[in-house]
Amino acid sequence: MSDKKQPVPAGTNPAPIKPQSNAGEIDAFIRQARTLAASATDSGRLILALDATMSRQPTWDLACELQGQMFDAVGKAGTLSVQLVYFRGLGECRSSAFVSDTNALKQLMTRIECRSGHTQIGKVLTRALKQTAAAKVNALVYIGDAMEENIDDLAEKAGSLGLHGVPVFVFQESHDSGAEKAFKEIARLSKGAWFRFDRRAAATLAGLLSAVAVFATGGLKALEARGRPEDRLMIEYLRGGGK
Repeated sequence: MSDKKQPVPAGTNPAPIKPQSNAGEIDAFIRQARTLAASATDSGRLILALDATMSRQPTWDLACELQGQMFDAVGKAGTLSVQLVYFRGLGECRSSAFVSDTNALKQLMTRIECRSGHTQIGKVLTRALKQTAAAKVNALVYIGDAMEENIDDLAEKAGSLGLHGVPVFVFQESHDSGAEKAFKEIARLSKGAWFRFDRRAAATLAGLLSAVAVFATGGLKALEARGRPEDRLMIEYLRGGGK
């Protein structure tokens, strides 16, 4: 369940928890983010969706760091506009506008406080469908550790995203078999990819997240041009050769 804390492996010193924001500060950020919405029409658009329920707290700082590296990796591939979506608590699901000021998004992520609650993956997929109907979304990244919803409902929405050309890249923290089955199906139906979110392979994860960012800005051609090992792995997944 998403309200159960994950044990920290022996000998591991978890990163200190940063000061958390209250609801007013988060609301203020979202209002500010709407004023920073990217105006460029040729930039890649990526939705970054996070499970912010309590079980994610032990590795939240690591996730924020890796996501920051994903933003920083875009470089010459183009301009990346990102919308941050997260859910937690009792039905709380929030999103920013699409912004190119990813430093502001990174700052928000470090101040979000995880709260107990059930998953709301269906809301995330629905938001992605609505966004891409208004203006093309190039990719959806989802990071979570549990699934407590009807898998058939999620599969239908994932299939619709696939038809609209919005691949879902799922990064699963934990080894929950039920969640893994659902996450892999979401990735398959949307023509995306599934990966394990493992703190012991932080460098690999950072590389894969950067590959998603490059794909969102320039597609397969951008991945082929950069040509890093993680880019080749992502290309294999996107062409149907991955697991």
